[in-house]
Amino acid sequence: MAIPRSGAARAKAINERLGKLFPGSAKTLCALEHKNPFELIAATILSAQCTDERVNLVTKNLFKKYPTPQKLRKANSTEVEKIIHSTGFFRAKARNLILMADKVVTDFGGEIPSTMDELTKLPGVGRKTANVVLSVAFAKPGLPVDTHVLRLSKRMGLSTSSDPIKVEADLNKTIPPDERGAFSIRMILHGRKTCSSRSPKCAECDLSDICPKIDL
Repeated sequence: MAIPRSGAARAKAINERLGKLFPGSAKTLCALEHKNPFELIAATILSAQCTDERVNLVTKNLFKKYPTPQKLRKANSTEVEKIIHSTGFFRAKARNLILMADKVVTDFGGEIPSTMDELTKLPGVGRKTANVVLSVAFAKPGLPVDTHVLRLSKRMGLSTSSDPIKVEADLNKTIPPDERGAFSIRMILHGRKTCSSRSPKCAECDLSDICPKIDL
């Protein structure tokens, strides 16, 4: 197949193929184990610079001891640090988790909010984390942009920017709202499995015939 000339056409083709490679919704594709929006937002905060596998091991103990925002807001920071130590940046993460839980209780009645503006007011929650929560927990439009999405978007000619906010805006122009969360996770999975940073497996890639490989 010839490489689609427009970014919109290329994005559509890539979205369709990745959907076949990694079927499912944002919720079913999400690797972070959680039972509710509170657990998801906490797990996503912990996932910064850490693998999903490690986070899942840690959150089992974290949620056993602090199953609700009401419990977590009253936690001793040293105790939380001990539980999450292996995720890295544990002091900052513990502080953000406790402050996040406190704000959820004091400002939102103990319920995780479901809008971008409200979510990004929570300590430790930026656009990427907010988009994860929106798309996975609430089935709302949300396209998290991490390093994989940044790299693949540029390599595949879907965006020329290195700014996550601009890349998100570029992708939102071409990816249907109800598919954005799943598209992001599929890009991440494809980046981990095939389209790695240093040694992309182009010969094995299902997108090789429509990918311009801009930075290779």
